[in-house]
Amino acid sequence: MADKSQKSGSQNQPQQATIRHALDVSRKDDFAAWYQAVVSQADMAEESGVRGCMVIKPWGWGIWERIQRLLDDRIKETGHDNCYFPLFIPLSYFAKEAEHVEGFAKEMAVVTHHRLKAEDGSLVVDPDAKLEEPLVVRPTSETVIGHAMGRWIQSWRDLPLKINQWANVVRWEMRTRMFLRTSEFLWQEGHTAHTDKAGAMDETLLMLEVYRAFAEDVLAMPVVAGEKPENERFPGADATYSIEAMMQDGKALQAGTSHYLGTTFADAANIKYQDDQGAEQLCHTTSWGVSTRLIGGVIMTHGDDDGLRVPPRIAPHQIVLLPMLRGKDGDSELLAYCEDLKKHLTAQDAFREPVRVLLDTKPGKAAQKRWNWVRKGAPLIVEVGPRDMAGEKVALLRRDQLWTDEGKANMSFEGREDFLFNAAGMLEEIQLGLFEEAKQRRDDAIRHDITTMEGLAEYFAEGTEKPGWVKAAWSRPTGEALDKVVEQLKALKLTIRNTPQGDAKPEDPCIFTGEPAVETIFIARAY
Repeated sequence: MADKSQKSGSQNQPQQATIRHALDVSRKDDFAAWYQAVVSQADMAEESGVRGCMVIKPWGWGIWERIQRLLDDRIKETGHDNCYFPLFIPLSYFAKEAEHVEGFAKEMAVVTHHRLKAEDGSLVVDPDAKLEEPLVVRPTSETVIGHAMGRWIQSWRDLPLKINQWANVVRWEMRTRMFLRTSEFLWQEGHTAHTDKAGAMDETLLMLEVYRAFAEDVLAMPVVAGEKPENERFPGADATYSIEAMMQDGKALQAGTSHYLGTTFADAANIKYQDDQGAEQLCHTTSWGVSTRLIGGVIMTHGDDDGLRVPPRIAPHQIVLLPMLRGKDGDSELLAYCEDLKKHLTAQDAFREPVRVLLDTKPGKAAQKRWNWVRKGAPLIVEVGPRDMAGEKVALLRRDQLWTDEGKANMSFEGREDFLFNAAGMLEEIQLGLFEEAKQRRDDAIRHDITTMEGLAEYFAEGTEKPGWVKAAWSRPTGEALDKVVEQLKALKLTIRNTPQGDAKPEDPCIFTGEPAVETIFIARAY
């Protein structure tokens, strides 16, 4: 964890720098263990005592607050209003939509009693407190919101109805990993109703584009936006679209989804309207959402062997000031110097917002505090000691340029005025640089030359060094032909991620059926 380097090699050969990184596990050696180390040592979250549920700590929560605020602004800018619906949903609501229930049945948590009682010194469920109807702990809200829409919508004049809620949901996962797949997680879910398919499809694709732009502009996470295959649709949907991101181990992460639900949920929940001719019609509905899974995506897209690297737009603190306090008389003068730095920094704008600065005055050794912030991924870490103050300078560490070619911590000494002048620009440089780095890594890990199942199996063979994605031709089979494809992919632990928007019709035949292709698809292992 130290900022020192070790040298290896003989006197007659060029020496290679060996960096002692801030984490004790690397991405290359064990990506899963590395991920858990980042979550823990960046002080983002911890286990709660309930399997699959996590405590989100202040740094992790601060990142989620930034995501929530910036995405909420974009949701409202596109004409949606926020609201809130209950955590508990009557089981009968789900019973009206069989396909939807089947998709979530194995993950539902159900409340059947409303009281405990003491018995032999222990608390037990009171059998006399059984509910008349079981309540499902919200796995998603299509059913309960659909019933509300059925009450609210009477006429074509009430449409479109466009609402969103920020909430927690519960899906009883068997295999959990913090932020990526938890039994309880946080998200936003949008729900809209429209007079016809065209309006609902416009909404579905609008929100897909909102998610794409947000992921790339705010999270610095390059994604592919497109339609999911039939077997990957949201339960009960007519069409599902997603944004897919590539993690550093080559796996895909579904980072957001937008669904055209047709009239299925409208029929089940009686969401009808009277058109301008007086006839009664079913509404066409949509739903769409992203979750705290985005934080997992940020970790696996931008993290390195020293911890997290937070894109400046979502960093709770973009600049951390570390005065080197010594418990002496000069500390007050040094603190005043740092307070003045903070004042001038927060008066600047980056990304059309005031720069967010933390003056960290907690006790502790300077090097230890510095590396704590390195692991957390603060974009700019600034140390100021008495000599820096006397020389009107600061010692600057950019989180995106942590090491020199010689394997030493890349600490630069900047004049105070130059630092103040350049700070906001550096934050914007870091944001763009993280995106370009991730995009280049993704593009380099996409294969375009695999055209057969044999080639696909060879590429994803066990022991292959971190394969990425395969982009291939696809004939869009259905029925038994699609089932056969799914089984072939399942044997290789692969899935079709989506059909990228805007791609030309491929000339190659379908990689699975050999029939003329109609579109391209991405094939990958996934989280």
